[in-house]
Amino acid sequence: MNKWIALGAIVGLFLFDNVHAQQSGNTKDSILQAASLETCVQYALQHKPLIQQSLLDEQTTEYAIKGKLADWYPQVGLDYNLQRNFQLPTSYLGGNFVQPGTLYTSLGQFSLSQNIFNRDLLLANRSATDVRKQAKQSLESNKIEVTVIVSKAFYDVLLTQKQIELSNDDIVRLETSFKNAYSQYKNGIVDKIDYKRASISLNNAKAELKSQQELLKTKVAYLKNAMGYTADNSFALQYDTLQMEKELVIDTPQAINYSNRIEYKQLETAKRLQEYNLQYTKWSYYPSVSAFGSYAFDYLSDNPSKLYGKNFPYSYAGVTVGLPIFQGNKRVYQTRSAELAIKRVDWDLLQLRTSINTQYTQALSAYKANLNDYLVLKDNLLLAKDVYNTIQLQYKAGIKNYLEVITAETDLRSAQVNYTNALYQVLAAKIDVQQALGTINY
Repeated sequence: MNKWIALGAIVGLFLFDNVHAQQSGNTKDSILQAASLETCVQYALQHKPLIQQSLLDEQTTEYAIKGKLADWYPQVGLDYNLQRNFQLPTSYLGGNFVQPGTLYTSLGQFSLSQNIFNRDLLLANRSATDVRKQAKQSLESNKIEVTVIVSKAFYDVLLTQKQIELSNDDIVRLETSFKNAYSQYKNGIVDKIDYKRASISLNNAKAELKSQQELLKTKVAYLKNAMGYTADNSFALQYDTLQMEKELVIDTPQAINYSNRIEYKQLETAKRLQEYNLQYTKWSYYPSVSAFGSYAFDYLSDNPSKLYGKNFPYSYAGVTVGLPIFQGNKRVYQTRSAELAIKRVDWDLLQLRTSINTQYTQALSAYKANLNDYLVLKDNLLLAKDVYNTIQLQYKAGIKNYLEVITAETDLRSAQVNYTNALYQVLAAKIDVQQALGTINY
């Protein structure tokens, strides 16, 4: 007995540890340890409700297809009936009124049917592959959408973080300038105007830093929402600025391949499904054919205790053929409607090709403009740093006045902000170009 108790305790402990390990694993899985762009996108593809809903839709579609195709298999049924007749029906036979039948009847019946030609089943069978493809394409479309949104949100958070870093650096410079101006004022070298200007600039920089810090909270919340990140734990974004700069340039003279766009694939699938629907309407001119058979156990008696004492079985088999002859031209109208639906999809494809061309032209133009701005502003940043360092030295030597220092600081700050904005604008524009070409990777 003690052995069984000990064994039960060991098994219970093992199960507890296993459940605890699974729960710990799920908790770790819901918290990002390293939030790079790739991990953020992958997290979103695993946790975003939109993606999970699409996966469920895909599974639902698969079961719906299997449910329809199941009608191709033989359909077997069993019916059972027990009946008590209180008044028997009266019939007139041979000049006499008689009441055929018994007070108690019971019937057990096995039935079998097999579809041979049925247009609903033919449609389900032929369109199954494309219906599955349609569900997969819907999932792919949502994954692309989530990837684009998360990527842009990721870059937006990085931009704000970088702006905060620049503001902190700016504050350090302004504090140094303020100390230098105040020291020169105390030593009687300059009047109080210089250090008061330095104080104004410093206060403005601190106020801007506070605004950026609050804005960062909003953008991080948006990124978490885009990822489906529900955990309260925060995460630090990981990135390599040099690597991002290397990835800025893409092959711009690419030819558009419409088939790469998921929207185009979806329309092509929709057209094939419409073609199946046209064939379905044409099949309505053909008869539906099915075979059936039945074997029944029939029990009759006036005495309930002897009801199942004797069986009067019967059986039958046959074929059913159904052919509508005239339906008020309904089938003609349905056929014409299905043909028009296909033509409409053709126009949708043409419209989409035009839209893709426009989208690609706009995205490519924005990318080239932002890339050019980035290259120019990168040079401006180097010049602004050089000018600022030179004027700082000249101000300390008494050659330049403080107004020129403020101007140099402002130019440097603007150059840094513009350069940072340009970098992330190019990255965002690159995503738009990839989306227009249908080359988004997820």
